[in-house]
Amino acid sequence: MSGLTLKRLLVIIISQGLGFALGYLIITAGFSMLPYISSIQTPQPRSIAEYGNLYFLVTSVPLGITVMIWMDKFLDTGILPD
Repeated sequence: MSGLTLKRLLVIIISQGLGFALGYLIITAGFSMLPYISSIQTPQPRSIAEYGNLYFLVTSVPLGITVMIWMDKFLDTGILPD
């Protein structure tokens, strides 16, 4: 494999890992902070099991793709065409 291919694979793996971590934080910690930033009166902490595995994927994969777009731009891997 060429160096660029390895760089692209690393960008994809790291960005999806960051997307999963960010999604996990939003679901577990973010839902607990809702009374401080909205009109909801009671905190509603959730686990991934309560939130649902499919919903977690639908939440975290787009976050990972967003991270991948920025990593692609700054690391110049050429995953997305210019």
